[in-house]
Amino acid sequence: MTWRLDECREQALRGVGPCGAVLGTPLGKVLCVRCRPDDRAVAVCAGNQVLLLDIQARSVLARLQGHQGPVTAAEFCPWQPDVVISVSEDRCFKVWDCRAGSLLHSSPVLTAAPLLSLAVDEESQQLAAGCAEGQLYVCSLVESHCYRCVTRIDLRKKVESFRARTVGPRPCGRPGPLFLEGSEFPSTNAPGRGDVVDATLPVLGLARVRGPGRGLPSAEKASCLWIGSSTGCFVLNLASFELEAALRYEDFRSLSIQVAGSCAVTSSGDKAFCLLASMFGAEIVLLEVDLAALVRSQQRPLLGTPLSVLPSSCVSPTSPLCPGTAAERRAGQGGHKRTAARGAVRDQPLVFHSSVRSSGYTAAPHAATFSRKTTVKGDRDRSSGRRTRHRREEYPLEKPVPTALRRQLAVLQGPAAVCCIQFSGDGQRLACGLANHLLLVSDADLTGTPAVFSGHDGAVSTLGWSHNGRWLLSASQDRTLRLWSARSREAVLCLGKDVLARPVRAAQFYYLDAFLLLSSGPELLLLKYHVDTHKDELKRYKQRSRCSPVCRLPMAGAAEITCLSAVNEFYSYLVLAAGRNRALEVFDLNAGRSVAVVAGAHARPVHQICQNKGSSFATQQPEAYNLFATTAVGDGVRLWDLRTLRCERRFEGHPSRSYPCGMAFSPCGRFLASGAEDRHAYVYEMGSSTFSHRLSGHTDTVTAVAFSPSAPQTRYLELVTVTHTSTQVFSGVGTCLRAGCRTW
Repeated sequence: MTWRLDECREQALRGVGPCGAVLGTPLGKVLCVRCRPDDRAVAVCAGNQVLLLDIQARSVLARLQGHQGPVTAAEFCPWQPDVVISVSEDRCFKVWDCRAGSLLHSSPVLTAAPLLSLAVDEESQQLAAGCAEGQLYVCSLVESHCYRCVTRIDLRKKVESFRARTVGPRPCGRPGPLFLEGSEFPSTNAPGRGDVVDATLPVLGLARVRGPGRGLPSAEKASCLWIGSSTGCFVLNLASFELEAALRYEDFRSLSIQVAGSCAVTSSGDKAFCLLASMFGAEIVLLEVDLAALVRSQQRPLLGTPLSVLPSSCVSPTSPLCPGTAAERRAGQGGHKRTAARGAVRDQPLVFHSSVRSSGYTAAPHAATFSRKTTVKGDRDRSSGRRTRHRREEYPLEKPVPTALRRQLAVLQGPAAVCCIQFSGDGQRLACGLANHLLLVSDADLTGTPAVFSGHDGAVSTLGWSHNGRWLLSASQDRTLRLWSARSREAVLCLGKDVLARPVRAAQFYYLDAFLLLSSGPELLLLKYHVDTHKDELKRYKQRSRCSPVCRLPMAGAAEITCLSAVNEFYSYLVLAAGRNRALEVFDLNAGRSVAVVAGAHARPVHQICQNKGSSFATQQPEAYNLFATTAVGDGVRLWDLRTLRCERRFEGHPSRSYPCGMAFSPCGRFLASGAEDRHAYVYEMGSSTFSHRLSGHTDTVTAVAFSPSAPQTRYLELVTVTHTSTQVFSGVGTCLRAGCRTW
């Protein structure tokens, strides 16, 4: 039956009982009714079929048959009103074309329990289906994604993790988010709380609601999902797939229903209206919930001082990053004067060089006559040519995703795993760290013979280019850290076991090449280094470069640091580190201390932190540099905002269950790439939780990925992926190619 609310109100005011119009009879047992967005038709789930009824003509428009069990829920697609999606007890969902009355897609069996509820989100173009065992399946409705499953959520585990990270007890008697007479928000220390263990949390109802922002002025309201269960209701963020709030029925003394048999939700603005029906009695309760108050009451408080990668103040005089005291600077100036004095001409014997090539007595006298300086023009031409070659071009934001395989290179003949890769800042060279103790540097387009750097006695675990491109830093499992000259392939600085008590998990240049930043065990080390390139043939085996520690910062709980990340492209005070205890910690080197800790960032220890650093060829919004991603084995990729230290989005779909696979941001900040164990590389768009492209061509696990920072010079968006034995370059070709550029 259909009811017109305006007519019902008028009849009620006149004292006449309201009556509705019968659309169809008999239809059998009806489990769900959904109206079309334009209110012209209604979908009725009756038995094993979905009936489309015309509200005006009161006739049957179509009968959608194909389910093997009773249809439990149906929804119209908001952006395609002629498309209906239905779920059934046969544990699959189907997509129908109402106009043609045909089946567009039928999913495989998703779960072992019947599907009970369904919701469609227009913003993310995803559907969520809940089952009787508390499992929630999120699938993509984007046409190019072929209805793939984005993620599977265990509601019980989400509730347990949400309770674990809820901060502190609340005072008893505090007004709760429910606008019920006499209701009070419960105390977390109330007797009996947590004693009841629910066997399952069946998903009885789903509805899309607009959640509050993250507390920032520029933050938009997140797209959330209201989940109604038998013992409580929950608010799930559809971007991060994390619970924003939880509401348990037993926590409210004035609520007569403790166990619900059915649930229906609708939202209006910041309020949600939840209709509950008791499972064991003939009772119905209508709840009015203030979503903003509910989320604020259960979220972690924001940091007192918002963190930002971009510094907002000058370096403190007591900071480890301070260039030095006045006495040290005066000592340096005095040493410079003494060096200049030593360089003056003094009375010396005729032969005073350390190495003598020839006495010169038998050679003819050399007379230097006047000659015109003819090399000025040539030098100017060569220098101008270099400036043209390395000209900075703006990274275009409309470039396509790299999908075409451009080149493939086998790094070695034998089986040697490629552990890590990194582009130089100008995008001209690519460094690869191998498991056979070698370090290779090749051209970015994988042409020519790679330069071999040898000296380590263990697998090269991490490497990094300096900002100026002159030096290359590498760490190995042999507990040594080496600084290489990119031109001469020589190790100019080596730190061994006498300096490093434990193996180096991560190392990089920091503060525009002013320091070396590395982790050794549970400590974060900041080192000041000096490279001496002076060659003395008599003391050529003696290391003239030196390195001195500036500060040591321990990880919270003395946990071993698994990875770290800091910006070297510009001045920044913040350093991100992750430990074996699955915690994520932020260090402020301007203050020389830890400023924030996120416990339980992943289900397993984080093996890589990747910041959105951009490049010298790309310009992003200042807020975009506060985004960073973390990944762990078997737990996908999570996108975080440094200002709030909360997960903003999750990227799932690439299999990484037993081997750590790397990831990388594109210089434009639009894409994130990740390796996988199924011999593919996956590319995600920042606004979608599922991958947009899957790059094939490898024959083994993709261990690392890297975007080229200088792709606009050749109008390519390049992505380099490596496996155990090979390196491949993928590119997305644009429509405009520079004259003389080589195309693939």
